[in-house]
Amino acid sequence: MSAAAALRPTEPLPLPSGLSLAPRLKLLLTFFRADLTVRPLDEWQLKSALLAFLRDPNLSLPLLPDSDLSVRRLPDLQKRRREEAVASGVLHVRDLSFLRPRKGDGETKELTREQEEEKYIEWRSSLVEKLEGIELNLEGVKFRMSVEIPQSDDFMAMKKSWEDFYSSELLHSRNPVRKIAKRPDTIIISGVPSRWFAETRISSKPSTLVTHTIFSALGKIRNLNICNDDELEAKDRANKELVSGLNCKVWVQFESYDDFYDAMKALCGRSLEKEGSRLKVDYEMTWDREGYFRIAQYEPARSNLGERDASAPVHGQKKHYTSRIESDHRKRFRD
Repeated sequence: MSAAAALRPTEPLPLPSGLSLAPRLKLLLTFFRADLTVRPLDEWQLKSALLAFLRDPNLSLPLLPDSDLSVRRLPDLQKRRREEAVASGVLHVRDLSFLRPRKGDGETKELTREQEEEKYIEWRSSLVEKLEGIELNLEGVKFRMSVEIPQSDDFMAMKKSWEDFYSSELLHSRNPVRKIAKRPDTIIISGVPSRWFAETRISSKPSTLVTHTIFSALGKIRNLNICNDDELEAKDRANKELVSGLNCKVWVQFESYDDFYDAMKALCGRSLEKEGSRLKVDYEMTWDREGYFRIAQYEPARSNLGERDASAPVHGQKKHYTSRIESDHRKRFRD
């Protein structure tokens, strides 16, 4: 059994190049007005009141640092309807060690991996139930909070999404040749630091070889592609929070469905960390619906000039840096 397949929900997974996948719970928070007041929203007061509630012993949560909770007021509050959200936030619970079984807790035998997963899901569901719909009173002004688990952090929800997708595709296919049950094999990960996948002291751009070595710890890889995360940069450019080229997007195609399944499960509900860095990266993850590598097989090969200048315009568009494992190099990585 591979390390990814045997991974328990509260255990970290070490990766090559000093990286690791650290378990954590991520919750998306949304705040609404619970009374008729129109007083301005104070982000600091809202965060302080919520932290005080989360540190209540009845919730049985570990001590939450201030940095694990972020609250942001939404723009144009005066133009919003009363039923619309006025603020959003993200809560991280990074210390899950209290969920691990300990000797002397009355356990007659060690829990299996499946039993630990069930215990973790039950705890997560109960926490969401306790937090859903609570009201925070800020000096007489009330706000109601809703809680949601991101889909990229809910493995069972993602599994159901690809099962429904391929079932629907099989049902609506009119071509009898295509009446073959399919399963996904490619993971898409975005919002990861480019330098963490680069060759040390050589380049700041992500390296195909380094990236292949890192993700090979999750299973046997058939294809790999890396590029700048243009979608993330476009989304954050208005806030001037991101410098171009700092983050990358990775497509990883596995040789078997089992490796894809185990890798998805290992990446779900975890943050990427690097030894010697205090940065904790909450990447976005999904599975490929478009057949990225199948389409890439029909793309014309780039000229040497294009390889030399990755930023040269092509058909009026800007070309971004891309690295791809070609078929004639696969033996190199399989040996």
